[in-house]
Amino acid sequence: MLEFGNTPAPAGASAGDLIKDVTEATFMADVVEESQTTPVIVDFWAPWCGPCKTLGPALEAAVTAAGGKVKMAKVDVDQNQMIAGQLRIQSIPTVYAFWQGQPVDGFQGALPASEIQTFVDRVAALAGDGGLADAVAAAEEMLAEGAAEDAAQTFAAILEEDPKNAAAYAGLMNALLALGDTAQVKAMLEAAPAEIAGTAEVEAVRAQIALADQAADAGPVAELRAAVEADADNLEARFELAKALHAAGEVEEAVAELLELFRRDREWNEGAAKAQLFTIFDALKPQDPIALNGRRKLSSMIFA
Repeated sequence: MLEFGNTPAPAGASAGDLIKDVTEATFMADVVEESQTTPVIVDFWAPWCGPCKTLGPALEAAVTAAGGKVKMAKVDVDQNQMIAGQLRIQSIPTVYAFWQGQPVDGFQGALPASEIQTFVDRVAALAGDGGLADAVAAAEEMLAEGAAEDAAQTFAAILEEDPKNAAAYAGLMNALLALGDTAQVKAMLEAAPAEIAGTAEVEAVRAQIALADQAADAGPVAELRAAVEADADNLEARFELAKALHAAGEVEEAVAELLELFRRDREWNEGAAKAQLFTIFDALKPQDPIALNGRRKLSSMIFA
């Protein structure tokens, strides 16, 4: 039987390490690259913005209290108009959360203190809280080796100790998926605690379910490929081809088609290509080469 112990809290970090004023010259290093390992909250503000003067300090306090689980970058839009334009900042304050090089969450306008805290907690949870890490790792190894029932029991035991452990909650859902209990997984997604409902682990399962539902309606690859070859600007056919390729297990090819669609028209169908790419990336393991390469290519297009 696994024995669960307490994990020491992370050592506190100085405000200078956690909160930085960021410029266009340092954005890649302090936000995109830094977020590969630690979530980064980006506060777009200006000196003349009244609500910014309230929101900024509240965000800084919540980030500091998170003890290093999340960092914060402050971007003066007046002094950094290019980056604000690239990210389509239309009003301030605007706040984005970056994780692994991509904006994954955010909001506009001032929020009550309770909602700010909830947002920061949700972003901090993207990298995992470190609790019961050994037990989670053991259960994930069981699942990888095909022992889905044993993994499910272990994940359930972890959740008895920590009901809001995002990794264990997602792990249990993955084990249930391996056992074919999709209905129970959907019920768990609906009932996920608010504190972890938006975490990367839970969103990965949600993405898997969304892609599985899409696969049921996927068209024939050969016909869709022929339609794209006949008319490269048939973006609807290209999008459907990407879905069909993913359903057939050709994930890398699906990503390539979506990237090409995004290159041709990033705004097509209200940004459907980018949204579908994020769904696929979310469903993959964070270090999956397809996800890493796809995110890097998408980032280069966005920030070009």
